[in-house]
Amino acid sequence: MRRIQAGNALSAFGLGFTVPYLYVYVAQVRGLGAGTAGAVLAVFALAALVVLPFTGRVIDRRGPLPVLVGGAVAAAVGALAMGVAENVPAVLPAAALLGAGTAVMQPALATMIVWCSGADSRTRAFATQFFLSNLGLGVGGLIGGQIVDESRPGSFTLLFSVEAVMFLVLAAVALTVRLPRPARLTAAVSLPGAGDGGGAADGGGDGGGGLRALLRHRAMVQLCGLGFVMFFACYGQFESGLAAYGTEAAGIDPATLGIALAANTAVIVIAQFAILRLVERRRRSRVIALVGLVWTAAWLLAGYAGLGPGLGLGGQDLATVAFVSTYALFGLGEAMLSPTVAPLVADLAPPSMIGRYNSVFALVKQLALAVGPAVGGPMGAALHGPYVVTFVVFSLGVTVLALRLGRRLTPVQDQPFLAAGSRVVARHLPDPDPDTTKAVSP
Repeated sequence: MRRIQAGNALSAFGLGFTVPYLYVYVAQVRGLGAGTAGAVLAVFALAALVVLPFTGRVIDRRGPLPVLVGGAVAAAVGALAMGVAENVPAVLPAAALLGAGTAVMQPALATMIVWCSGADSRTRAFATQFFLSNLGLGVGGLIGGQIVDESRPGSFTLLFSVEAVMFLVLAAVALTVRLPRPARLTAAVSLPGAGDGGGAADGGGDGGGGLRALLRHRAMVQLCGLGFVMFFACYGQFESGLAAYGTEAAGIDPATLGIALAANTAVIVIAQFAILRLVERRRRSRVIALVGLVWTAAWLLAGYAGLGPGLGLGGQDLATVAFVSTYALFGLGEAMLSPTVAPLVADLAPPSMIGRYNSVFALVKQLALAVGPAVGGPMGAALHGPYVVTFVVFSLGVTVLALRLGRRLTPVQDQPFLAAGSRVVARHLPDPDPDTTKAVSP
């Protein structure tokens, strides 16, 4: 587990070198224009959408290690190609390779963490992964900012080279990990008589059957719907709609956007483990519901930042503080989600379908990240009031959907610490009735 977490942190460190500067690199340094830069960002999302539907099946059949190593090598090649690309025919394939490689690494890493953790340590393991990822991104972005020089394309080539090396380091570290065999994974722990958490059929090795079983698993389907709303209302707005709203409606200086993103990362890094201690013994569904209320407060602050000064409710300084606080509150919500959502996906999955469940949830996230900017960008730039109202409604929707999901979960899926005192084990068996939970005593 320590090796997996170290490799994950180093790869995030490499990503931090390039992610904040990708648009500037394509549009200005290479002189390819804003249209091409936008196309590069779209290719990243499309590449992920193409490869993720197949990734889970490969993980479940071959294991996560080959997928992680293959994705890391592909991402490294894509990063190197991006660093030397000087025209559209070169930059778009490089973006596709980089996007596809980084996309398949997500469910592979998640599955490795599941394989190397137990019910008592999984929550903390995913919280640690999120903490290290954000720390790596933040430190990488900070160092990269000291290297970049728009007048020297070679400085960007150096950034992409560092990113490529970090991906290769991740692959090398992963190859030293000795994973437990899937057969040794213990069955998911649950209590009888609550929800349909154990009702998904195992699905065996058949990709279509596995997908059908997943779609019959109502708790997982509800979690995917909840995940789409969460990612759409938060991550899908960070660098598009919310940034446009801040500059257009709130009069925020573009440099302040960097401060806001830094505040978001700082809250996650500083508060993650304190929050973990508060939430790890509470119901997951209620923690997610609370996140919806925290994000509702964040959007109300954003509304004040953009509309308050115009109504005589404070000056520009207060608007700036409110806007930065919006990103900080989003970070607080993210820190609450990291030990909650990813472990829940793993606990809902039958042992032979963990890769597919992780891949489907990653696909839902990519869809939200693709749709979010397309919807939020134009609204944030031009429809300021409706934009804030829309995402206040979506944030409240997170709360409502989380509480509904809680009724589908077994007590131990919702409160995993109960597993320590439970001797009842739920086995995922093929069942014609997807609402039936099979429970047997050991």
